[in-house]
Amino acid sequence: MKDVQNLIDERGIAIQKVGVSEVHLPFLIKTKAGGLQSVLANIKLVVDLPKEYKGTHMSRFIDILNEWRQKPISEKEMALILSDIIERLSAQRAHMEFSFKYFIEKEAPVSGMKSLLDYDCQFFGNLVRGEELDFTLAVAVPFTSVCPCSKEISLYGAHNQRGLMRVKLKHRPVNFIWIEDLVTKMEAQGSAPLYSLLKREDEKYLTEKAYENPKFVEDVLRDLVLMLRGLNGVTWFEVECENYESIHNHSAYAAHTEAL
Repeated sequence: MKDVQNLIDERGIAIQKVGVSEVHLPFLIKTKAGGLQSVLANIKLVVDLPKEYKGTHMSRFIDILNEWRQKPISEKEMALILSDIIERLSAQRAHMEFSFKYFIEKEAPVSGMKSLLDYDCQFFGNLVRGEELDFTLAVAVPFTSVCPCSKEISLYGAHNQRGLMRVKLKHRPVNFIWIEDLVTKMEAQGSAPLYSLLKREDEKYLTEKAYENPKFVEDVLRDLVLMLRGLNGVTWFEVECENYESIHNHSAYAAHTEAL
């Protein structure tokens, strides 16, 4: 049959990214405990397209993803996927975004009740033919913050809210970073962490812990920066912190990017 994608295009425009997005497939992620966690991934997979070609072969993207969905995926596997797509599509570069919810079992601070909390995570991979993978890990962590100003001026308490801290980082290949470890270090920078299941004694403990550790959005961000500077092997990071204010109809926001 006629292969329309391989026809010559005469408009002289090379396309930087062409491929598939919003691909939802189950994948496996290695856990720190040594097991595997099944996640539902939302994937974007693209390559560059030379100006001579009319189109790319969309089905090959799905073929490759289906070949990998029963294998654990991390930085090494992403490099292999992108290398495969570069070869099969005769491309010079490929890019992949791999988004998923990752569940971590947490133990309530007083009662010891165990429950799962979900975290939005992403793997980003860029590969140029003949070069090493450019890999980025992204994790979003919810937290509690108590306003220092409110605590200082109020007689009966202080307003508090749920916030969200987002970290993107690059690290040296030899310095593997587990999602579980990064989440734990990130949670420690808020006024208090979040749990999905708490008893009254846990609620009392966390409320008082947060009240004793008030932080502006700027405080949370600066403490995140210091934590990431001290994380072994990190070469670049981007941090965002957003507090969903409880007494305002807007959020408090801070961001910072740094190369090490």
